[in-house]
Amino acid sequence: MPTTKNDYPIKGMHCASCVQLIEKSLKGIPGVLEANANLATEKATIVYNSDECTIDNLAKAVDAVGYKLITTPPAIHEDSEKKEKQKELNDLKLRTFFSLGIGGLIFWATLPTLKETAPSFLQNFWVQLLLAAPVQFWAGAGFYRATFLAIKNRNANMDTLVTIGTTAAFIYSVLVLIFSSFFTGQGLSAEPYFDTSTIIIGLILLGRFLEMRAKSQTSEAIKKLIGLQAKTARVKRDGQELDIPIDQVLVGDLIIVRPGGKIPVDGVIVEGLSSVDESMVTGESLPVDKRAGDLVIGATINKTGSFVFRATKVGQETMLSQIIKLVQEAQGSKAPIQRLADLISSYFVPIVLITGIATFVVWYVFGPVPSFTFAFLNTIAVLIIACPCAMGLATPTAVMVGTGLGAEKGILIKNAKALEIASKIKAIVFDKTGTLTYGKPQVTDLVPFEGWDSNKLLQWLASIEKKSEHSLAEAIVNEGKKQGVEFLALSSFEAIPGKGVKGVIAEKEVYLGNRSLTEDPQGDPLRLTSALEKASELEGQGKTVMFLVVDKNLVGLVAVADTLKESAGETVKALENIGISVFMITGDNQRTAGAIGQLLGMKKENVLAQVLPAQKEEKIKELQKNKQLVAMVGDGINDAPALASSDLGLAMSTGTDVAMEAADITLVNKDLKSVVATINLSKKTLQTIKLNLVWAFGYNVLLIPVAAGILYPFFGILLNPIFASLAMALSSVSVVSNSLLLKRAKI
Repeated sequence: MPTTKNDYPIKGMHCASCVQLIEKSLKGIPGVLEANANLATEKATIVYNSDECTIDNLAKAVDAVGYKLITTPPAIHEDSEKKEKQKELNDLKLRTFFSLGIGGLIFWATLPTLKETAPSFLQNFWVQLLLAAPVQFWAGAGFYRATFLAIKNRNANMDTLVTIGTTAAFIYSVLVLIFSSFFTGQGLSAEPYFDTSTIIIGLILLGRFLEMRAKSQTSEAIKKLIGLQAKTARVKRDGQELDIPIDQVLVGDLIIVRPGGKIPVDGVIVEGLSSVDESMVTGESLPVDKRAGDLVIGATINKTGSFVFRATKVGQETMLSQIIKLVQEAQGSKAPIQRLADLISSYFVPIVLITGIATFVVWYVFGPVPSFTFAFLNTIAVLIIACPCAMGLATPTAVMVGTGLGAEKGILIKNAKALEIASKIKAIVFDKTGTLTYGKPQVTDLVPFEGWDSNKLLQWLASIEKKSEHSLAEAIVNEGKKQGVEFLALSSFEAIPGKGVKGVIAEKEVYLGNRSLTEDPQGDPLRLTSALEKASELEGQGKTVMFLVVDKNLVGLVAVADTLKESAGETVKALENIGISVFMITGDNQRTAGAIGQLLGMKKENVLAQVLPAQKEEKIKELQKNKQLVAMVGDGINDAPALASSDLGLAMSTGTDVAMEAADITLVNKDLKSVVATINLSKKTLQTIKLNLVWAFGYNVLLIPVAAGILYPFFGILLNPIFASLAMALSSVSVVSNSLLLKRAKI
């Protein structure tokens, strides 16, 4: 079945009810497998069978319920999206301040303590009608359009509540103006409420204006990432150097980068050396030295030297493009905690309409004189204050900021579910090789004996090992090259299975290998005893020790180990300090694994040794039997089954490939401290979501009864509809603003 997954911008979403309506409409289309609308991003993520469903089907379904699905290809749409958003913001700003300006004039002319200072023509009710009409039907036209379509689809949303409340106030005012004698004859107030209808519309539009501006800040991370992309590249073609647009670069092109220049695409250096600032992509603050054979990442900055590299990934395949895609997908996904808000929102507007009717009836029947006025104003207050916008924004705005902050720190979170689960993890399993360690054996100790020094010892070690293919031999040869030793001629070479290697250098017989070489009784007994003691000490540190014997004399030891990353021990300690059990899983023998675990400060029982790659998944499942959420941290290659079976998979990025399907979170900077940062980010994001939800639910639970007049019998307090609209506007802004505070979080 050909499945397509795409994000489509949606125009017209204002509240959680809009989200519910759009999702319901999309899910009703044959072939649509999944549809998630996001109020904060104003996009819908749709998964559908392209044989059964087309983009036109999707667009028509969204259009039918009063919204617009943008089908323009993302690359084209993104170019115009900023202008479109700015145009929309400017239009909203005009309508907002026009409404508030007119509303302020009418309010000035009607408030008892102020109206004496207002011009007499403003106090004329017919003038107030002429001023209020354009506010009601031009500035508030969007409310009417949305309400008409909602009723057409037998639904109701936030716009429905605003339309009913403001229209009731406006029509009542017009009727009072035309039939004033009738109203006074019925004992009703003949005062119009043009100030109420205009100011309510102005304040609600002001809330949307401030909300739109605040929401734009939640997506700053994506804007920054997109802004990192280079615009041009200097390539070598047909013997010439050409500056070409970035979209014309091809895989295999040779690209020249000068000091201070931006690296345009991903590739491998073929000539030159330099240091590169990769902080904008990986979060790593220090420049990284690069030479021939090293990978470079598009959008990073060349600091010192010039170099030439061969393009390996261009366009949507580059690391930066993959990061942008992952962050966008994460920001468009829903966290499990949002289900409660979605469930309540689906019933919210109908409940508010029923509450409004009940408020009117109770006040009209049991309220004091003039009961109709009390019933009328309190009903409007209930309808206006009951805004589900805050509920719809509570989770997605926090997720947007959280995932964006993670991307800035080199933490790529695949979806909101992973972001939430990370805060609940109770055990973390680290793969050893390539995760806790660098994944490459290195020479850690050189122990020369009398008559030899470290340089001479390394020279002979590298010379005897240069014909060996063993990984430990490679570490010794690389160390020799690094130290610039002169390799000696090797006239013969032989590998001794289970022991080591032997050869002839400068007409001397040379052996290099394990303890079995010390079984020869020749040589200084004291030196041998000392060597064995030193070897035991080094092996106790998790290192592999080899003995160098020249003409049957033990001349020195070399220790080789896959060294631990500097931050490994600190990371283990930090995780345990926040109540997370830390495990290490490795194929090493128990002694070596135990020594490494001891260096890390791990509990002995938490070191899982002699575990084959195929058995890692089983170990994860054993830990999960204790009903605790388990995370796995690996390199994303051999650990794929374990990453997939864990409750949360964290992959250390390898090369420039960040699209690790088995992992929920990819750590681009390969820094183990990022594991702690991920947990902290998750906890802070979840705290923000919970605070947002408490505010959103608490606002409605507390203020709807207040708007209905529950405090009047006890304290004589009623909520003016104007203040209700102000409170409603501020509720959404406060939720978005609280989410934006997450940007300042230290993780």
